[in-house]
Formats: sequence, C-alpha cells, structure tokens
Amino acid sequence: MRIAVTGSIATDHLMTFPGSFGDQLIAEQLDRVSLSFLVDDLQVRRGGIAANISFGMGCLGLSPILVGAVGSDFADYRSWLERHGVDCSSVHISELHHTARFLCTTDEHHNQIASFYTGAMAEAREIELHPISERVGGLDLVLISPNDPAAMVRHTEECRQRGIPFAADPSQQLARMGGDEIRSLIEGAAYLFTNDYEKALVEQKTGWSDEEVLSRVGVRVTTLGPKGARIDRAGEPALHIPPSPELGKVDPTGVGDAFRAGFLSGLVWGLSLERCGQLGNLTATHVLEHVGCQEYQLGRQGFLDRFAATYGTAAAAEVEAHIRCLYS
Repeated sequence: MRIAVTGSIATDHLMTFPGSFGDQLIAEQLDRVSLSFLVDDLQVRRGGIAANISFGMGCLGLSPILVGAVGSDFADYRSWLERHGVDCSSVHISELHHTARFLCTTDEHHNQIASFYTGAMAEAREIELHPISERVGGLDLVLISPNDPAAMVRHTEECRQRGIPFAADPSQQLARMGGDEIRSLIEGAAYLFTNDYEKALVEQKTGWSDEEVLSRVGVRVTTLGPKGARIDRAGEPALHIPPSPELGKVDPTGVGDAFRAGFLSGLVWGLSLERCGQLGNLTATHVLEHVGCQEYQLGRQGFLDRFAATYGTAAAAEVEAHIRCLYS
C-alpha cells in the first residue's frame, strides 16, 4: 500500500511560558488583547504536519511519499527525512521563498498560542498528484493534511477525479475555512481525522450533524487527548481506543501528527482499525515525551513492550509481524 502524505513542511520555533495564559486574559477586554510573554526556553526543531507524519511512518519502517513545497533552505532537512525512510523526490522546491515557519508558545497547562508563516508552502498549489502516482507505480491513499488551502482543494479534487482514495485532515486550517470549503474537503473521504474540538468545529461550520458527516466519509477518527481516540463508522458501534500511558509530559506539539503516522502505518500493514488506533496512540505518546515533533526514537523491542503492556500480548503479536522500527 503506497501512501502519499501531502501538507506543510516547516521549521518549528517552540517556546515555553512558565505560567498560565488564562491568568493574563481580562474577560471584559477580550476584544482588544495585547500581550507579550517572556518565555524561558526556545527550541528550533524540524516540523510541518506532513513532514512529521512522514517521519513517524519512516521510524516505524515504512517509506511514505512526502508531498509539499519548501525553500532552497531544505537541503539539511531533506537529508534528515531521507535518512529516516521518507521519499522526498516529490517535494517542490521554491525559487522565491523560505521553508514555512511555525512559532508556538506553550504554557504550564500545555495550552498553546501559535502562528504559522506560509512561505514556500503557498506554492504547494502547483503540485499535481498524477506524475507522483506514475513515478511510484500508483497511489493507494493520499492524506490531505493542513497546507496551502488552494493546494488542499486541488489535491482533493484530483483524488476524486482520478479515483484515488483520500484521507481528509483539515485540522489547523478549519479556523480560516468556510463551510463550503470544509464540505468540499470532507465529502467522499475514506478517512476523516480531527481532534474533539475540531470535530465540533466541522459540524458547526458545515451545518452537518455527526450522523450526516458519517454518511459522507468512510471512517471518522477523532483524537481525544489524554482520553485516547474514537473511531466511528456509519451503522457500526463506535470504537474507543484507550490512551497509552506516557513516561512524562514534556510538550504536546506534534502529538496529533504522530497519531496519524501510527494509524496510517497500521493501514499499510492491513491491520484492524482498533490496532491502527492503538499504534497511533503509542506513537503519539513518544512525541509527548520530547520537545520537538521529530526528536523521538522508536526502538522495535521497546515499542512492542509498551504496546503489549497497554493493549495486551495478543495485540502486540499482530503488530510484531509487521513493525520494522528504524532504531534498535
């Protein structure tokens, strides 16, 4: 199964505020907020949603096809991703702009305030999927994750026209999109990924009920933070996937991306939706334990031991037959 992961490729600037954002907000003056936070730490890390997802899949032993737009400053980042199994041959290199930047401040309660500079990502709308499909011998699934909005629309429409199954992951772009745009990205998706807040936002902006959304997608996957994940299909009982216990909470940035990496890896291996969700939860836990979205290492035996401890030895045996972690 060949999966193309489309979306943002960026550098993350991650900062930590030793307090609570909520304590700095005045309820009567929320219409004119003007705040500056003195942060204790700055970490510059590799990021971008498509790159993070691809990295996670690579760490699990797969070779996802990364599709996105970057600047000429991508050379070192490209080398890093390729060393971790990611196919970067279809990444578009801009001659005008730098690779995108993500700036995020996290408070002591893991609340976040973030900004994203598009940069070269705006040129992702120029990417056509058909030549990529021809290069790799066909695509079995295209994940359409947050990206330049026009690129997300183009990739979705091309998938429909060419009959390529696609997974909709609008997440961070939901805030700027209207109902018509969101409906166009979701309709006919084989999978729909959101967190629980984004799930409600999709329903509010589209005007569709939960049941109406389910009637338009194959599988709806909702991440629930510390409560794990939920998987829904029309006419089927919901699956609740318990979380995998973390060794410590360090930074939540990129946790959702890692969940998608684990879930998609399970799909590649032909595992059940329950196992896919379990793989997603455990991969996400590794990100939570580190600062940065690509700073974790997945060792095969350690990963399997944690999987068995949370989900049982029988579940771990199913995964063991497929997993080929990059690190020992």
